[in-house]
Amino acid sequence: MEGQLVGLAMDTFKTTLIISMPVLIAGLGAGLLVSIFQATTQINEMTLSFVPKIILVAVVVIFTMPMMMNTMKDFTIRMFDLIPLIAQ
Repeated sequence: MEGQLVGLAMDTFKTTLIISMPVLIAGLGAGLLVSIFQATTQINEMTLSFVPKIILVAVVVIFTMPMMMNTMKDFTIRMFDLIPLIAQ
């Protein structure tokens, strides 16, 4: 029983990482590029750092939404399959 719960926790963390990584990497990359641009041009405009990140994250979410939905669907099916095993 404890082994199943540990496996469930590991599967949950793995699924969370798989779903969130594309968005986090895109935001990190955009932030790094904007920071380099701001450092080289000495432009310290606050909106310059937020607008490209928001746009890029929105685009990445739109393009990776099918993968995210399939991953969540598979995870949910696995969780429903585990309910009878854990309830014993």
